[in-house]
Amino acid sequence: MKTNRRIIRVLIVVSALFLALLSYLLYFNMFEAERVSTNPYNRRQWDDERYVTRGTIYDADGLVLAETVENESGGVMRKYPQGRIYSHVIGYCSQVYGKSLLEREYDSELLGKGDLDLFQGDKKKGFDLNLTIANSLQKYAYEQMRGKRGALVAMNPQTGKILAMISLPDFDPNAATLEKSWGDIVENENSPLIARAVQGLYPPGSTYKIVTAAAAYENGLAGTKFNDEGKFTVGDLTVENYNGKKYGEISIEKAFAVSSNQVFCSVGFELGSEIIKEISERFWIGKSIEFDLQTAASRIEYKKMSDSDSALVAIGQGQLLTTPMEMAVICSAIANGGEIIRPYLVDSITKNETVVKSSKEKVLGRAISEECAEYVKERMIETVNEGTGTKARISGVTVAGKTGTAENENEKDHAWFVGFAPAETPEIAVAVILENDGRSGGDSAAPIARNVMSRYLSSVK
Repeated sequence: MKTNRRIIRVLIVVSALFLALLSYLLYFNMFEAERVSTNPYNRRQWDDERYVTRGTIYDADGLVLAETVENESGGVMRKYPQGRIYSHVIGYCSQVYGKSLLEREYDSELLGKGDLDLFQGDKKKGFDLNLTIANSLQKYAYEQMRGKRGALVAMNPQTGKILAMISLPDFDPNAATLEKSWGDIVENENSPLIARAVQGLYPPGSTYKIVTAAAAYENGLAGTKFNDEGKFTVGDLTVENYNGKKYGEISIEKAFAVSSNQVFCSVGFELGSEIIKEISERFWIGKSIEFDLQTAASRIEYKKMSDSDSALVAIGQGQLLTTPMEMAVICSAIANGGEIIRPYLVDSITKNETVVKSSKEKVLGRAISEECAEYVKERMIETVNEGTGTKARISGVTVAGKTGTAENENEKDHAWFVGFAPAETPEIAVAVILENDGRSGGDSAAPIARNVMSRYLSSVK
């Protein structure tokens, strides 16, 4: 009897182990197999590269941005004719260090996975990607940002098409150069591998007064007058206006144009944490933006947000962190009448110039009403016409914008500008951040945004 019991126990243990193994295999095949098989560090991925010519990546006008060519030894290599300009858009493709950004996210498409005709005939080629970016504007934006540290995102606020996207510092994505300089790149304190446009998190400073102004309008504070004495104080919290300036009796509308911290801290404090948090969520704070690349989620990092905390968030400080992409989306929401539009970078996927898949406009949600968006837009126009954003003016074009100068602990301030044009029928929205620039957003970021908007508008006439 004892022997039989032992046998039964052994059978139970063996059966349990078998069931555990079977469950794991089922789980792996159902939930993990695709992720592992498409991981760019999976060496089996490179076997496909031996039999399939990786698809080509083109700009909006058909210019080659990435292609696979034969090297001197008879093998193949990935070539990036435009060099560093797209290092934080297309990424890199290296047998040593894997793949990043579009090369990684669209790896299956570029290798033609799922194409039943892929291996018919002598020519084996993956699908091609056609981007929304036109190289002429991308190159111009890159020149405007050259020598700086930061990011620029330009998008069509009506459709979500990305028109230009720059992150600096950057790197040379060509494999030979990348592999040779990898050690220096990863040890660089300026983190050149980070795609700041979508992965960099920053306090947005006064550009976030766009959201606060919308909350003020919704809660009946339009037209309210304040006595601006140059600083906001509550409890242990004191926030001064930029350069300590005092504006005296001032309307909330004028306070937006001159970017009064006292007034907008007062608004945030009066509205309270629940309202500020709720409208922030409507503008997609705390949510991941659906995009072609992995994007960091902008967030408010308070476990519990007090009314004093909301005063800081109302001016884009405190524990609020946003990406440049998020600020471009927020700006676009004001431009398009209050909707959060999905940004996208890949316009279509093609095979032999035949469209396999194309991107479509997608509204992720409504942040505010059209009336509220119109109110905020008027404030942004006033900011450019006679407030802190005058350096964003374009002759013959009505520009709407908001400057920002974000404090960054013990380092120099970040300079921000977000805006769109023409204000009447917006065609381009731009967000610019210059890391630790030390100057106001109106002085350094606004001219860059102005130039990019002006160049784009002149090119589409």
